[in-house]
Amino acid sequence: MQTADRGLSFGDGVFRTLAVRAGRVLNWQWHYRRLLADCELLGLQPPAAALLLQEIAQVAPADAVAKVIVTRGPGAPGYAIDREAPPTRIVAAFQAPVHDPAFARDGVRVRRCALVLGEQPRLAGAKTLNRLENVLARSEWEDPAIAEGLLADASGRVIEGTRSNLFVVTRGVLATPDLARCGVVGAQRERARELLQEAGIECRVRDLEWRDVESADEIFLTNSLIGAWPVARLDGRRWTPGPVVRRLQALIGESDARP
Repeated sequence: MQTADRGLSFGDGVFRTLAVRAGRVLNWQWHYRRLLADCELLGLQPPAAALLLQEIAQVAPADAVAKVIVTRGPGAPGYAIDREAPPTRIVAAFQAPVHDPAFARDGVRVRRCALVLGEQPRLAGAKTLNRLENVLARSEWEDPAIAEGLLADASGRVIEGTRSNLFVVTRGVLATPDLARCGVVGAQRERARELLQEAGIECRVRDLEWRDVESADEIFLTNSLIGAWPVARLDGRRWTPGPVVRRLQALIGESDARP
């Protein structure tokens, strides 16, 4: 990437992180839908789906993590947008991470992050290249026993994890935070809602405060690389994996196994 590229200079771009299994991109439909939505939000020309799949196949012919980055491309100094500049597209692959099977089986320990998410409805939901909040939040702990940190906004609404989306189940009702003010709409979050809806489990989107999380009967996290992890511990509260996350794990497994 050129140093004059606006993605490097200003974080002016979007990205998606995809799991690739035996050369096949998992959950491709939702990843591409989200990429299109994010590009539209920033006024970027999105790459064609066929082109991206071809390039991902070239860099990730086996099991891997693929990353697709679309920036506004090179530009002159200053914030003004050159709408004629061609976008920059980067497709790269990395070794797939190895997670402890106990995380999915028994659940993970999470913590509250001190960092407060800023509200920006104009960019809410988009996975832009501006991820410094997440970087700083993740730097708050080094304990390997803690798998994730949860983030809230200035009003105390719990929004997401540093790298995941959050779901809670309370008295049989499933909910996930409203991301209209800040946060990232993950492709796995949307697939989880879709799969559960098809299975007859409705997911409400609403504001969640810390007391809603602490009093939940079941909590779990999703992203494209972890699938769905139950939360087993937050502060002094402990949970055992519940029926909704177990159902979701099975549905994701079935979906991933389809050709």
